[in-house]
Amino acid sequence: MKLKEQIHNDFIIAFKSKEMVKKTLLGVIKGDIQNQEGRGVESTDENILKIIKKMEKSLKQTNTPESLKELEYIKPYLPIMMGGKEIRKIIHNYINNGLGNIGQIMGEFNKKYKGLADNRLVSQIAKELITNKK
Repeated sequence: MKLKEQIHNDFIIAFKSKEMVKKTLLGVIKGDIQNQEGRGVESTDENILKIIKKMEKSLKQTNTPESLKELEYIKPYLPIMMGGKEIRKIIHNYINNGLGNIGQIMGEFNKKYKGLADNRLVSQIAKELITNKK
């Protein structure tokens, strides 16, 4: 199921079960999607994920009990982030296949795994592995 459909279905369920906070939050996301479509941006899962990640960042910065509850509501729509071991294995393979600098590694990693790992962690691991290789 596409992300847009999943959000819509969850919105209807929240509406029927009178989960007002969840309904409101999903309504805001739906509104952002409609605004995006109105500007001619296609509603792909990737574009919708950008909306949700922006909302996640905002909620984390607010850091109130309400925002923490709202964060729990949007977690099911976010991809599971890679851990250090998985990132290390991928970068190790890149280095073994001839990628030797941080720019090449980050570029290749983001082509395939964009949004699935914290870029700061990827960069840190890449620097460490490049340094140890020398």
